[in-house]
Order: sequence, then C-alpha cells, then structure tokens
Amino acid sequence: MAADRLLVPLSESSTVRQTVAYAVQSSLESDPGELVCHLVVAVPFEADVPEERAELEAAERLLERAETWIGEDTDDVEATVTVETAIIGADEYLFGPKDYADAFAAYAERHDLDRLVLDPEYQPGATAPLLQPLERELTRIDLHFDEAPVDRPAQHARFVGTGGWRRFFGLFGISFIFYLVLGDPTYWFDLVTGVAVAGIVSLTLSQVTFIHEPSITRGPVLLIRFLLYIPYLLYEIVKANVAVSLVILRPSMPIEPTMTRVNARVKSGLPLLALANSITLTPGTLTVRANDQRLVVHTLIPGAQADLFDGGLERAIRFVFHGRGSAAIASPRERGEAEVIYPEPVSAPSADATADSNDDSDTASPTEGGDER
Repeated sequence: MAADRLLVPLSESSTVRQTVAYAVQSSLESDPGELVCHLVVAVPFEADVPEERAELEAAERLLERAETWIGEDTDDVEATVTVETAIIGADEYLFGPKDYADAFAAYAERHDLDRLVLDPEYQPGATAPLLQPLERELTRIDLHFDEAPVDRPAQHARFVGTGGWRRFFGLFGISFIFYLVLGDPTYWFDLVTGVAVAGIVSLTLSQVTFIHEPSITRGPVLLIRFLLYIPYLLYEIVKANVAVSLVILRPSMPIEPTMTRVNARVKSGLPLLALANSITLTPGTLTVRANDQRLVVHTLIPGAQADLFDGGLERAIRFVFHGRGSAAIASPRERGEAEVIYPEPVSAPSADATADSNDDSDTASPTEGGDER
C-alpha cells in the first residue's frame, strides 16, 4: 500500500498534540514502514511587519515541539520517518477560510501531498472559529481532509473573566477620565460623582471589559500614543470638512461616489475598530464593512479616496498600538491592496494618475497632493 502523504496545519490549541498523534497513527496504518508528514503553521500576516516577529518565533517553536512529538510517537516503530516543517502565508496576507484553504491546497500540490489532517480546535490567529467554514472551503477545492477524532475538552466559554486589581483600576481610570471630559474637572461635585460612577462601573464591569489583563507598562504608553493621535485625527477631520465643503458648494458639485476595498495592515479587534471608526469620522469617507482587516469604504470625492489609498490613518493607528517603527509601512496603494469595486472594479490608481485626474476635472480639493490620511 502506498504511503499516506500528510499535511497537518498546526495552531496553539488544547488538541494539537492529539491531532499530531492521530496523523502519525493513521499514516502508519496506511503504510507501517513509512511515515511522510508535513507540519505547517499558517500565519495571518506578513513576515515583514515588525510586531509579528514574536508570532513567527512562536510558530517556529510550535513546529519544533510537533516534530519532537512525532519522534516520541515513532520511537519504538521501525519505519522510515520523513517530517517537513514550514511556515506558510508569511509572503502573503491570509484573511479568511478561503485564503487558508487555497494556501493549504497550493502547498499540498507543490509537495505532492494527498491528505490533510485537521485539528478540531484549529485557530490560526483568528478571532472567530474557522473550522466549519474552512471545512467547506477544503471541500470546494477538492482537497481530501480528515478531522482528527480527538477528545475535545468541554467548551464553557465564559463571558465573565477572573477579575483582578489591574482590570478594576484600569477600568476605573478610563471611566473617571471619560466622566471628567464630559463634566468639569475643576468642580468638586464632578470629582466626587466621577469617583462614585467610576467605582460602580469598575465593580460591575471590570470582569467583562478586558480580553487580556491590562499591562502596567503598556497601558500608559498606549494612552500617550492615543493622546498624540487625537490632534492628528482632528486635523484630518477639519481638512476633510474643508475639502468636501469646497466640492459641494460648487454649482457643478463634482462628487464621484465610489465603493472601495482596502486590505488594512492592522489586527482585528480594537485596532481594526479604531481604524474603521476613524475613517467614518472623517467627512467624505464611510466604513461600510470591516471584516478580517478587509475594509469596504464609501468615498464621496476623489481627494477622500486618494487619502484613503495613501494610508495615513492606517499608519497612525499602527503607531498607536505598535509604536513608531510599525508606522513605517508602505501605503495600501503601494502594496497593491486597494481597489475600486464600484462603479467598476479597477486597480487603485497611482499617485501620478490621481493627480492628473484631479487636474483634468478641475476639482478644488485642498487634500490634492497634500498630507496623507
């Protein structure tokens, strides 16, 4: 019987060890004398993004552990053991189940693999469960796969966390400052009621507010960066207001509504939420959908679209959450990750083409050729 050539995608999960053991067992049942297994970790980011280096190192450690597991499982077996490890997706950008399935299929084709063993708890750095959609995509591309029959632990996902003084004081500080922003910090009554309200909010919500434990060192740094970001955002809002006003006050009203898609280089969760809302707050642009770093944005005028494709707000959000080094990244236009999807799908115009188009249409816009969003 021919050897069963396996592809095993790995992620940090409670069942990854059992999945590797099942892959070894099923392969040796197919051919007791030979084991051919490719272990891969698919990363949902590009390797040249600075803040992802730690995740790449974690992926390499996971591959080393899995290779050790296979050695343990075949220690007493007389078989030819061939184990290959690889990180895939580091030279592209994986968004959803379709991208992962296509990446697995391409790898399997390159290495002549005929079966994929899937961990029931497989989560490749995503924020939502991927298994069911991923199975559908694997079926669509006709890649044979097995879900490893492992003992899955009971999933009692709790909305309420464990609490802790960091969560309490973190939420207390945020609530108190927000209360004073809305009130009068120089008035003693507002100070007293602010403490009372922040205390009540912290007591009731501190266990459900934070996904991760607040960091004493990282929290203040994020706050300082966010305070630096606010003036920049206000400047962009004022600049966009002027640009839109100049356009709509012209008798010809030269607006050009379009639907655009931008693949943003920010993580899902709070960074993506901050970017999507910042775009919406800026006149002339409205975030219609934000899903797995893929933004669909309605733009009203060419200048707003050009600023969106130049990625100023994206770089600013990256600065807030990851520091100055992470802000030095190519724009969506330069990466080729921005396009107009309505009225007709075309690639994002180059900077020169955008400037020429604006000159031809004689559209008055103070954002033309100006600062990036």
